[in-house]
Amino acid sequence: MYQIENVLRPYAWGSTTAIAGLLGRPASGSPEAEMWIGAHPDSPSTAIHPNGVTQPLNALIESDPQRVLGSESLAEFGPRLPFLAKLLAAEKPLSLQVHPSLEQARAGFARENAAGIPADAANRNYRDDNHKPEMIFALTPFKALCGFRSPAASRSIFEHLAHVLDSAAVEVPPVLKAVISDLGETDQSSALKAAFSRLIQGGRQVSDAIDEIVAVLSAGAPLEPHREALAAMLDVNEAFPGDPGVLISLLLNHLSLEPGEVVYLPAGNIHAYLHGLGVEVMASSDNVLRGGLTPKHVDVPELLRTVRFEALGVPRVEATGTEFGQELYRPPFKEFQLQRIELDPGSEPVPLAQAGPAVVVVVSGSVMLDSPKSDLLLQRGGAAFIPDIEAPVNVHPVQGATETSIAFAVTTGLGN
Repeated sequence: MYQIENVLRPYAWGSTTAIAGLLGRPASGSPEAEMWIGAHPDSPSTAIHPNGVTQPLNALIESDPQRVLGSESLAEFGPRLPFLAKLLAAEKPLSLQVHPSLEQARAGFARENAAGIPADAANRNYRDDNHKPEMIFALTPFKALCGFRSPAASRSIFEHLAHVLDSAAVEVPPVLKAVISDLGETDQSSALKAAFSRLIQGGRQVSDAIDEIVAVLSAGAPLEPHREALAAMLDVNEAFPGDPGVLISLLLNHLSLEPGEVVYLPAGNIHAYLHGLGVEVMASSDNVLRGGLTPKHVDVPELLRTVRFEALGVPRVEATGTEFGQELYRPPFKEFQLQRIELDPGSEPVPLAQAGPAVVVVVSGSVMLDSPKSDLLLQRGGAAFIPDIEAPVNVHPVQGATETSIAFAVTTGLGN
C-alpha cells in the first residue's frame, strides 16, 4: 500500500474553503475546485514508497501493471487505472457539458491527432481516447442541472416567461416564441433537439432575450409556479450573463441532492453542477464537450452529435449493503464503484470491497488499512493507493479513537 499526495485544481468556479475544511487543513485563500485522486497523466497522484522515495502514480502502474492492476482489470481496461476520483467543490456554476461514448472518444481522439491539433490546444475536444461516465456523492446540499425534462414541462416554463413579458408590456422576443413552438413538436427527441439547437446557436438574439427576461423578473414579475427553475436561471445568469446556457437551463432537470444522495451521469447526458461539495468518481478521462456557461471552447456541431436528446428521470444510485457491513454505490459502469466506510470507536473492521486496484481517502477521524502484506495509518485528509496484490484489505478504527471515522474508497466495478 502507498500513501499518496493528490493534486488540487484551482479552477475559478471552486470554493476557497470547502475542500480544506473537509480535509482539516488551512485554506489556501485561492479557489480549490477539484482534488484529483488517481493516475490520469494530466495530474497524477504521487505515491510515497516506504523508503520515502516518491513516484507519479501512473509511472508506478506502468512499472508493473500485472501486480498493481491485477489480471482482470488489465484484461478489461488495459495498463491504466480505469477510474479517477475527485473531491469537487463548486462555489459557482460549472460549464454546461456532456461526455462522449467510448466509440465517440476513440474516433474523436484519433481524428484530432490526425489533424495535428496539439494535446493541450484550447480548441481540442478529445484529450484522450476514453469515455467519461461519472457519479457524484453529495457531501453537502448539492445543486445541479441533469438531463432533459419533458418538452411539455419546459414548454410550460417558456410560456410562463412569454406571459410575464406580455404582462409587463414587453414584446416577446421571436426566439422565445420559436422555442415554444419547437417544444410543441410531437416527437420528444426532435422537440428537445430543435429547442436546444436554436438556443445554443442563437447568438445575439438569445442574449438580448435573456436581458429582457432577467430585467422583468428582477423587477418583481412572478416566478410561480416555476420558482425553482427560474430562480436557478437567475443565479446562472449572474455568473454568466447573457450566455445561451441561461435559457438552456430551463430545458433541464433541476436537481437538489441532500448529503448522502448519489446520481450517475452516462455518456450523452447534458449536465452542469451549480453548487456544493461532493465525491466525484468517473472513468479516467478528461473528455468534455461544453455547451455554455464557460469562457472555454464550445464546438457546437460536435456537441450536437454527442448529446442524447431524451427526456429522462434523474439517474439516482441507492446504497447497497452487504453481509460484511459494506455500504456500496454501484452505477451501471465497469470502471468504478464507490464505498463509504463509517467506523465508530471500537467497532469491528469493515472489509474493503476491492476488485483490482483501489484508492482510499479519509474525510473524518483516522483509519488503519490492514492487509496480509502491510498496514497503513491514514489520518483525516490522508489518501492511499492499494494495488490489487495487497487484497484483501480490512479498514479498522484506530485504537483509542474517540470520534467516528469516515472514509471513501473507489475500486473497479468488475464482478458486480
